[in-house]
Amino acid sequence: MLAATLTFSSLISILFLLVGVVIGWNAQTYLQDIKMNKYHPEMFDESGNVIPDEILAVRFENGFDYEEEDDDSNYDSN
Repeated sequence: MLAATLTFSSLISILFLLVGVVIGWNAQTYLQDIKMNKYHPEMFDESGNVIPDEILAVRFENGFDYEEEDDDSNYDSN
């Protein structure tokens, strides 16, 4: 009886794992393709085409401008 219980428990666990993987894979595909579109509505013209001329790309550097902080430290506190 114990062997049958362990066998059915193992099979049910594997079945739930496979169903969870399939549902998770489909949900991830749905969210990436439909819900989480990488384009914002402002990037499309009236007919639904992407406007490449009016898209602005900004690149931020990994540094800080310390000149302003140095200037502030030279003032007297009096």
